[in-house]
Amino acid sequence: MANYARIQDIGKPKVVIIGGGFAGLELVKSLRHADVQVILIDKQNYHTFQPLLYQVATSGVEADAIIHPFRKIFEEQKNFFFRLAEVQHVDTVQQLVETNIGLIRYDFLVIATGATTNYFGDEQMEHNAIAMKSVADAITLRNTILCNFENALQLDDQEQLNSLMDYVIVGGGPTGVELAGALSELRLHVFPKDYPELDFKSMDIYLIQSGGELLKGMSAEASKKSQQFLEEMGVKVWLNKRVKSYDGYTVTFNTGETLVTRTLIWAAGVTGNPVPGLRPESLLKGNRLQVDAHNRVMGYENVFAIGDIAAMVTPENPQGHPMLAQPAMQQGKLLGKNLQHLISGQPLQPFVYKDQGSMATIGRNKAVADLKLFKKEVKSQGFFAWLIWMFIHLVSIVGFRNRLVVMTNWFWNYFTFDSGNRLILGNKQENVPITETITHKTVL
Repeated sequence: MANYARIQDIGKPKVVIIGGGFAGLELVKSLRHADVQVILIDKQNYHTFQPLLYQVATSGVEADAIIHPFRKIFEEQKNFFFRLAEVQHVDTVQQLVETNIGLIRYDFLVIATGATTNYFGDEQMEHNAIAMKSVADAITLRNTILCNFENALQLDDQEQLNSLMDYVIVGGGPTGVELAGALSELRLHVFPKDYPELDFKSMDIYLIQSGGELLKGMSAEASKKSQQFLEEMGVKVWLNKRVKSYDGYTVTFNTGETLVTRTLIWAAGVTGNPVPGLRPESLLKGNRLQVDAHNRVMGYENVFAIGDIAAMVTPENPQGHPMLAQPAMQQGKLLGKNLQHLISGQPLQPFVYKDQGSMATIGRNKAVADLKLFKKEVKSQGFFAWLIWMFIHLVSIVGFRNRLVVMTNWFWNYFTFDSGNRLILGNKQENVPITETITHKTVL
């Protein structure tokens, strides 16, 4: 006998959504008044505001300030049901989702599983580097940074000190740029106070970009200005260099150059995160599901994909829409309307992406923004762009309490030059052990 997950049947068409990221969250909201049963499946019981993961990693905000429980978000939505589960397979013939808690039947299936870190098949890199896709990743990086300095206090060997105090960030997109800027500010304002015995002039931060510019996809002005900001802050920006290998201690480049570090942060790309069971022909390059103008997965009538996992190929976007929050949210909102149209027999509306621009923050009073306001392009760099970045991110965080906590942290950090969340809690990345031949400092 089939093992079904226990979910109350309310006698309405079942819309099963796999994934509670920006796309899935917006879809649930869009269906709040629909005559359907909404079932959200996620392996976490909370939504993560991913744009601020780097601030958790660099002690800027607490982890619980950027996450919010799904049940709390939708406690007033009567047609909403949540199950904490991992999806193992989908059966599109029987219209079943197989999970570790049992089978879940659907009438409409929406895949909103987002993206995962792309190591391009490099298993050694996957094992030794730290990614930045989840709260667990961010906390691991924070723990690793703080443990590195604690361990550095016990060493005299210069190479070993460098391996603990130097950081290599691979990937010159928003995550890499923002991490490099945050680490630089910690090096200037915070770490010297916490560890006065260490010489932070010898702490090097490298930002590695395989192409010739940072923030690819933004304007040339934004790219140039972000690099200028970072270099003024002491970050060593290396362009047109590709990391060939990393064994947990030595970074080797395609040029033959090497760097020594125990902490390499991988922000060099993502790949789609599809669920097993869909036909291979539906997958395009980058593991994204090919969808039509209504976000319907090619080859299926009642299976949809939204957000990073969806590749809606258009003449303007031959690779699909950018893997960003805005396209995901817009797709989720429209699909909610289209599902209601589908049930009532009305024509579906095609998706048209409304690009509202991009932005990235580099540090205090330093950001770049390419915005589209009232059909005009607005480019800003510096303090004004920084204010825009803060405002947009603050209002986008889910939950009033979270907004208040983040705003309080930002004000405190700005006026005190302090980041108060320097706690070692949980796991850290441990690569090559410190060799026993190193001379330790004398215990006084």
